Formats: sequence, C-alpha cells, structure tokens
Amino acid sequence: MPNTESAKRSLRKKEVRRLRNRSERSALRTIVKKVRVAVGAGDTVQSKDALQAAIKRIDRAADKGLIHKNKAARDKSRLTKACNKLAAAGAAAPAEN
Repeated sequence: MPNTESAKRSLRKKEVRRLRNRSERSALRTIVKKVRVAVGAGDTVQSKDALQAAIKRIDRAADKGLIHKNKAARDKSRLTKACNKLAAAGAAAPAEN
C-alpha cells in the first residue's frame, strides 16, 4: 500500500486509467469482431460500413497510445484485405436473375 499522499493519488489515477483503457480495449475488440463476422457472413455492404468504423476506432486507439501504431497498421491492413477479398469474390460471381 502507498505511504505518501502522492503515492496514494498516483494509485487512484492508475486505477481510473486502467478501467478506462479496459473499456476502450473491449470496445475496440468488439468493433473489429463485427467486421470479421460480416466478412464471414459474406455481407459486403455491412462489412464495408463496419470496416470504416473499425479503422476510425483503431486510429484513435493508436493515437491515444492504447495500442502500438504498428499493431494498428497491421489490424487495419488485415481487415481491409479481408473486405477487399470478399468484394472481389462478390464481383466475380455471376449475377443471378
């Protein structure tokens, strides 16, 4: 346990930050999962919308230092690649009437 006043304050601040980071990280994982689920379901429109929201959230998390900038770039690249692959497969499929 902290002994000095400054150490006590530091402990309180760390706890607030830990809870905020935990919440932000959870929200980030959820929005990334939405993209993956949409891609898995083959829904091109929903996956593109979810991708835009995910990229925005990933960039914000990287700017705040929640995740490393290289992890942000890697995640965005993988999600974009999956969405593009889905879109290409949809465009290559013959139109059914």
